[in-house]
Amino acid sequence: MADYSAARASFSWEAAALALDGLPGGRGLNIAHEAVDRHAAGPRRDTVALRCVDRRGGHTTVTYGELAGRSARFANVLAELGVAPGERVFSLLPRTADVHTVAMGTFKHRAVLAPSFAAFGPEPIRHRLELASARVLVTTSALYRRTIAPMLDSLAGLHHVLLVDGDDADASARRGRGADVRALPQLMAVASDQYEIGPTDPEDMALVHFTSGTTGTPKGAIHVHRAVLSHYVTGRLALDLHPDDVLWCTADPGSVTGMSYGVVSPLTHGVTTVVDEGDVDAARWYELLEREQVTVWYTGPTALRVLVQAGPRLPARYDLSRLRFIASVGEPLNPEIVVWAHDVLGLAVHDNWWQTETGGIMIANVPCMDVKPGSMGKPLPGVEATVLRTDEQGEVLVGHDGQALEAPVGQQGELALRPGWPSMFRGYLGDKARYGARFRGGWYLTGDLVRRDEDGYFWFVGRTDDVVVSGGQLIGPFEVESVLLEHPAVAEAAVIGKPDAVAGEVVKAFVALRHGVLPSPELRLELMALARRRLGAAVAPREIEFRPALPHTQSGTIMRRLLKAEELGVASGDVSTAEATR
Repeated sequence: MADYSAARASFSWEAAALALDGLPGGRGLNIAHEAVDRHAAGPRRDTVALRCVDRRGGHTTVTYGELAGRSARFANVLAELGVAPGERVFSLLPRTADVHTVAMGTFKHRAVLAPSFAAFGPEPIRHRLELASARVLVTTSALYRRTIAPMLDSLAGLHHVLLVDGDDADASARRGRGADVRALPQLMAVASDQYEIGPTDPEDMALVHFTSGTTGTPKGAIHVHRAVLSHYVTGRLALDLHPDDVLWCTADPGSVTGMSYGVVSPLTHGVTTVVDEGDVDAARWYELLEREQVTVWYTGPTALRVLVQAGPRLPARYDLSRLRFIASVGEPLNPEIVVWAHDVLGLAVHDNWWQTETGGIMIANVPCMDVKPGSMGKPLPGVEATVLRTDEQGEVLVGHDGQALEAPVGQQGELALRPGWPSMFRGYLGDKARYGARFRGGWYLTGDLVRRDEDGYFWFVGRTDDVVVSGGQLIGPFEVESVLLEHPAVAEAAVIGKPDAVAGEVVKAFVALRHGVLPSPELRLELMALARRRLGAAVAPREIEFRPALPHTQSGTIMRRLLKAEELGVASGDVSTAEATR
């Protein structure tokens, strides 16, 4: 895209769709065919699709032809297990090639993939398994022992657990407890490496991505096979992918970013993807960028802040000359990081914005535009975005005709998108009312507060709800509060996001104890241990503060907003609905 304005004026999703093949014989549109099989049937068959690096630095590769065969085997395994198209396959996997095999095999079989974070504890996993009505779970032996085995008997809808690193003897020792536990390598070994994808309507469900809200259990956002068009187009426009690129997306495969841009988008372009199992480590990451000759790097502000803290001398030891494009997502990108990257790496960091519900990048600092440090960028071609006026409580204002009112340039409001892009979510599992509430006056309400400047760039201001954004991951206060309330000493709990130099925000909990219970360091450690055991370290509070009482509205709702205002030392805004101090 050489000219942003010209591209917007001439773009249409219908014309963009001509870049995809569609299933042979006009049988529809399937993600796995566009991402893998069409390349495996052509000149890119022997092109390396995946360069996989394990925690010890071991290195393996998978070509497009090999990935086509592996995913066909997995599709045949699902068929042999009696999994029907439309049934859910839940993946709980680290960053390995197994993620790609399971995802593409699930799409081929026309089952529905429901990925989740391997770092989650038992309770978040249980909620998501139950919400997805998962029939099959694919995971590792270690994650099975740590997370799944203790609750296997209670997962009534789960029929099969497939261990990607187990053997038959290892798996058979676990049978007889709820779902059938099997070793996937043995099943794959006897499965055919040929699989004909059945007719796939572009609107057939393909993915369920989980996202947290302020109240209630997680929401399952439904995405369809037509989303692959957005993944292809945004990979080209926002990430500037070309066939000879080496892309490294550092996002967890359980996230929407990890699936959309760590798996699907780069495969649709036939590029090589780096799949790194290791954790964030500055020296290791610079070494990987150099050794794998990464050209396009898609990461997040949390990871970039780790590199900043490592200092400017470290990257000077490595040859990063192949790196030509850096993009960031997951949380607002500090302007200081953009300046640091320019000074130290010689490249701008191109921030972009999207959500689980949007399924793909919506707003970006695209390559042909000047980067405004701290800005989300401008809407991509094919995306119509605006800023709607809101009141002090974040509620969208409407006119006499019932239509939402747009905010003037420079004024804060809620970011809204005009529905119609291919990767837009099609609903929340089992919750039509919640889905309907996300739309008003012909716009999708994102829940993000933004402003738009005179040049058309969008700037993130905050959230309209209390969701915590930690390391690019959304954490719903309700899940954390619910676990804390199970402790017999806790009367009330409220969770907020506390600013953190690396993660952006970390979870902080305010706890009011039951009558007669006194706060103590021992009780604080006990509550933290409970939360870590049940929720996992990624979700549990980093800090717990005891309070005699928590602030409420007159109707009894805890006002997290007041607690956060106190924590930040800022004005609390309208408190007319607060009850009198107790």
